[in-house]
Amino acid sequence: MAYSGRDFYGGAIAGAIPTSWLDSSDLREVPDHQEIYLSPTTLSNFILEVNEAVPNNKALAYLDQQQQQSTAPAGGVHANKETIDKAAVNYHLHDLCDEGDTIQAVIPPAPISLPRFTPEQARAYKGVASFTTPKTQRKGGGRVPGSVDGSAATTTMGASNGVGGTDAPQISRLSCHYLLVRLEKQETDLLAFMNVPHDEFDAKGDPSGLSREEEMAAGFIDKLVETLEVKNWGLFG
Repeated sequence: MAYSGRDFYGGAIAGAIPTSWLDSSDLREVPDHQEIYLSPTTLSNFILEVNEAVPNNKALAYLDQQQQQSTAPAGGVHANKETIDKAAVNYHLHDLCDEGDTIQAVIPPAPISLPRFTPEQARAYKGVASFTTPKTQRKGGGRVPGSVDGSAATTTMGASNGVGGTDAPQISRLSCHYLLVRLEKQETDLLAFMNVPHDEFDAKGDPSGLSREEEMAAGFIDKLVETLEVKNWGLFG
């Protein structure tokens, strides 16, 4: 896939994205803290967000149970920065949800290096999560749109035994390949979400197409890791 450098937020942030992807702001209004790009051939989309950093106490509330048990002796949660950062990932992922959504960690958040940042400037984590939503639940209010108009993709699963049928509820599945960049001095969380709705592939019975799209999404995030940089730190002032 061919990538081209793009300027975000008026040139304050830069990074490479697929050359053919479309700027959503040319089609609809986009919130000031977001940059959204759309695949020209699928429902996949890319969202970049600048958010206020999650406070430590709020982040720690989103530690999973196993992690809490391993980091919380009698004196309470004793968490280092990496533990807090991973909890912040969970906070942001849950904040994407509509009521009734479920989240599964496909690849748990792992610390990575950003070539164009120093360790003092940023700490970064990437991973993959899977969102499942009852079709009637998603109203477009979440921050992960399933398509250009924010509607969710749907597929069919049996309610009790996992076998599809006429009585099976309709659900939406979406893979979210993400990158969290924590800019501690700026009290900012920079978030990148590369979202792959599954239904267009499920409806066609095209698992190989879905696999290729997932590989594209993973490569997209890897390319962003290589190229992401802040050109104007005044954006966070």
